[in-house]
Amino acid sequence: MQTGSVTSMLDQRPAWLVPAGVSLFSTTMLAGAFAFQYLGGLAPCVLCLYQRWPHAAAILLGLLALFLSARNPLPARWLTILGGLALLTSAAIGLFHVGVEQLWWEGTAECGATGTPDSLEALKQQLMAQPVVRCTDIAWEMFGISMAGYNALLSAAAGLLAIALNLPRRA
Repeated sequence: MQTGSVTSMLDQRPAWLVPAGVSLFSTTMLAGAFAFQYLGGLAPCVLCLYQRWPHAAAILLGLLALFLSARNPLPARWLTILGGLALLTSAAIGLFHVGVEQLWWEGTAECGATGTPDSLEALKQQLMAQPVVRCTDIAWEMFGISMAGYNALLSAAAGLLAIALNLPRRA
């Protein structure tokens, strides 16, 4: 297949296709996360919850771009690029979470204890404020990759694809 024919095929795709893909991808990722949580009984840690917010933003940006795609294709393209950036944000948080899981670096203050308490009362308050689920605990993995790892890989690929398909092309 010639390069020119691939480019012409991409230029002929419907304007709604990529924004719909961004929304559908993030909806699927959130549905999976909620299924693991509510059907599988795997409570999320704080970093798991942080990874969900950019997916919610990507859904909204994709839907808005989908709505605008027929009337205003240029704003729709930029909204889709923003949706792709939201996916890359979730991927970055997922990558950070993988590092915390693998003990490459420490997590956020909400992930566990930080610092040494200076009194028994401070220790008690620190223990009571701890999250139920620690960010270093891997609740589920497949082929040695955790859910955070899969989110990082899949969201990065989807985000880069959404951006690449919507950047202005040179003639």
